[in-house]
Amino acid sequence: MPQATTKLNAFPVFMRVEGEAVAIVGGGEEALAKARLIAQSSAVLHIIARNAEPELLTFIAEAGAKHVAAAYDASQLEGAVMVFAASGDEALDRRVAADARRLGIPVNAVDRPDLCDFFTPALVNRAPVAIAIGTEGAGPVLAQMLRGRIDRMLSPSLGALAALAMSFRNAAERLPRGNVRRRFWSDFFGGAPARAVEAGDFSQAHEAATDLLLSDAPVHGRIALVGAGPGAEDLLTLRAHRLLMDADVIVHDALVPEAVVAMGRRDAERLPVGKRKGCHTKSQAEINALLVELGREGKRVVRLKSGDPLVFGRAGEEMAALRDASIAYEVVPGVTAAFAAAADFELPLTLRGVSSSMVFTTGHDLKGNSLPDWAKLAISGATVAVYMGRSVAAEVAGRLIEAGLSPDTAVAVVENASLTNRRRFHGTLADLPSLEARADLSGPVMTIIGDAVAGANFERSEALAAHRHESAPVAAAEGVQP
Repeated sequence: MPQATTKLNAFPVFMRVEGEAVAIVGGGEEALAKARLIAQSSAVLHIIARNAEPELLTFIAEAGAKHVAAAYDASQLEGAVMVFAASGDEALDRRVAADARRLGIPVNAVDRPDLCDFFTPALVNRAPVAIAIGTEGAGPVLAQMLRGRIDRMLSPSLGALAALAMSFRNAAERLPRGNVRRRFWSDFFGGAPARAVEAGDFSQAHEAATDLLLSDAPVHGRIALVGAGPGAEDLLTLRAHRLLMDADVIVHDALVPEAVVAMGRRDAERLPVGKRKGCHTKSQAEINALLVELGREGKRVVRLKSGDPLVFGRAGEEMAALRDASIAYEVVPGVTAAFAAAADFELPLTLRGVSSSMVFTTGHDLKGNSLPDWAKLAISGATVAVYMGRSVAAEVAGRLIEAGLSPDTAVAVVENASLTNRRRFHGTLADLPSLEARADLSGPVMTIIGDAVAGANFERSEALAAHRHESAPVAAAEGVQP
């Protein structure tokens, strides 16, 4: 089930204000702050204040704003497209808000969210590019902190690049819709034109954009096999995020949360291909064929896989199919579930003097008549990470004990590693079979076995033995040896 998205109570929009009147009622610091914000636009400022403070008067003179030096009256709001009640006087602010609403003008009352029709954002200005950050009035300081971070991330030349893009927009509209036009803009903002603007060479930037526009080179598809990580969207790599934002098509497994898929471009085609235990909507051969087909169509595709694509992700088969079809591809690693589970437990997967090697396996590797070659590594002290092993937990434990691993070997188990709804369990190899009876564990389960597990933090985990002992009387009543 995808997690429900919290609904916004205030929807962000950009209002045209060029040449329009914006009225600010107030003569002090609150009015000055709003005036400075609105002065970043091409609106005509009307400051309504009979007794404006000196700093505000200086601003009015420098900004060329209109000063209405009279006591407030509702008629002064007529013709405005926005009103700010910024007097600092609650009674006056309420009167201004009521008058504005009666006149059909949206109003913002400073520090009075209950009177606001809209909220002013923290603004990152790279005109004509603007990034507005809002908190619906709940956290202005948070909005300013985010503004500072975003401001540092964005190039000062971003506005100039956007202005150049505007000059090419009509010409680009003549390109065929779909991949060709999208590819032009992607190369424009991420290629030679952007680099030239960054260097301050606007003539070269214009020439590079023209070359892109006139290029008749065929559009080649490219597939990115991307690790989505264990579930938490903030564990996605920066490269993975960039590719998602550039993808025409996102082909994703069922275990990839909707929150991660949603990090892709909003208009990208999204193709779920299943891959849950016992429920595959497409066979691996069908997925391979789909990727080849999309590549031949010139699409930029992100094949989004849970965890890391090279760890039990069947990426080898997909890469072979793409190589055979001469389709370009790349692999972007992700945080595999074993690492996320270890982090959830603060568990050292290797520990000096205890364990210096690791084994990644699935529970099904321990089925059959013979033990896999790596079993002797477990016995000699390697840490074993078992993927998708809940349904065969008893067999895993039994085979390892049979091979000589002590029943007292430490075990850590995580359901939904990295997510806020994760659950942690700890115990010994002898306790592990109790996992199979846990019908309440519906999410992906990761099991880590080995002496290094003893160094984990078990403060927030449940004991496997507790469930093992709870189920024992039931088993005995049914005539089954616990």
